[in-house]
Amino acid sequence: MNRTPASIVEAAFRCYRSQDRDAAVPLYAEDFTFTSPQDDRIDKEAFFRRCFPTADRFTEQRLLRVTPAGGELVFAYYEYELTTGDRYRNVEAITVRDGLIREVQVFFGGRQPAPGPPPTAP
Repeated sequence: MNRTPASIVEAAFRCYRSQDRDAAVPLYAEDFTFTSPQDDRIDKEAFFRRCFPTADRFTEQRLLRVTPAGGELVFAYYEYELTTGDRYRNVEAITVRDGLIREVQVFFGGRQPAPGPPPTAP
């Protein structure tokens, strides 16, 4: 089965939300790196130890857009609600090469009002 970079990203988000580590690990390259405002190029082992198990902080996470940006790059734009009731939107720039996620760079967004429809493209 020939999966697209966008479908691999969508699968990774599903694995995270369901906390299916066994299905998630094979989606990530051994040389994978993860960067966010809280993490500076951590490796695969650190990502699965520190970041992957955090889904219980959310009551909801919705992918609003998964946008291929040519070749290996995919942008994932999503909204989530924390158990505190606060809502946020983030963007991830995800590099997928040879069917594996190689790099994730997370850009945190600000607090959002109550849920609404995703923004429309111009």
